[in-house]
Amino acid sequence: MSLKQQIDRDLKVAIRAQNKDEIRALRGIKSMILLAETEKGVTGDLSEDAEIKLLSKAAKQRRDSARLYSDQNREDLAVVENAELEIISKYLPEQISEEELVDHINKIISKIGAAGPQDMGKVMGAANKELKGKADGGTIAKVVKGILIK
Repeated sequence: MSLKQQIDRDLKVAIRAQNKDEIRALRGIKSMILLAETEKGVTGDLSEDAEIKLLSKAAKQRRDSARLYSDQNREDLAVVENAELEIISKYLPEQISEEELVDHINKIISKIGAAGPQDMGKVMGAANKELKGKADGGTIAKVVKGILIK
């Protein structure tokens, strides 16, 4: 079942249950999918990679918004963003732990033969491709930088 079909099904359930947070989050995801499908040059349904990319983007937006609202002492808005983030996260692949991320990055570094900070771009490219949807890009960059700049 595609993500779009799953979102439609879950949206119907949320509407019947009158779960406002879930309805808002699922409508946001559905809107992003529909916009992506109608972009110039896109034919048919989105690939799984494109779906994961959309969901990751939506999750990052919610995470950033919640942090910004918390910094500005607007906990009422931060709670809404965190609720939506939790719902969006259910559709993303399971995130790997920091220890697993370090192990993956070390394997990539040894496979590429990276020697220092000058190879960060190569490592980041390979890591982002291999860990797509399983780890946040910012976290990957932090770990790669920490390993390569010793």
